[in-house]
Amino acid sequence: MLPRGFKADAERRAIALRAEMGLGPTDALPPKDLAAHLNVGFRIADELVPREALESLDRLQPGCFSACTLRGPDNGPVIVVNPLNSQGRQLSDAMHELSHILLRHETRKLERIAGLVFLTCDAAQEEQADALGSTLLLPRPLLVAAHARGMSATAIASAYEVSEQLARWRLNATGVTIQIRRRGTTG
Repeated sequence: MLPRGFKADAERRAIALRAEMGLGPTDALPPKDLAAHLNVGFRIADELVPREALESLDRLQPGCFSACTLRGPDNGPVIVVNPLNSQGRQLSDAMHELSHILLRHETRKLERIAGLVFLTCDAAQEEQADALGSTLLLPRPLLVAAHARGMSATAIASAYEVSEQLARWRLNATGVTIQIRRRGTTG
């Protein structure tokens, strides 16, 4: 469960970051541009390892790698995204990783279980990064404006290069879908 006020703060943060970057509230916010604004490196995984290695890993365990944050040569953060995923998924994964940085989340811990090493995730931090990341990509003012222009979830997804699933989820989570239905029955 997200802390009280988290969603409203995420909406304010999405608009504030756009303003800092000279963007309007309805402009797309590409993760690569946000990374540059935050002085965070941004790489596609096949720039670092052979694509065949990524494909082999995906065959062994489909979907096991989406994106991660590493420490770069200058000890600063570098977001690494899996090029095997769809463009919409890559943007969402990158924004999720940037959200961890914006929220100043602690680095995950390595733990040994039955002689194997695992990277553990804090469920609350993951939920927060999901919420902020999706809000950064599709803040409520952007969705309201898109609806006013007659855009469907499919059109929003296409225009902002996100998945249709994410566009639908944000339309529902922000209440814009309910707004659309009410206007349709009253107007």
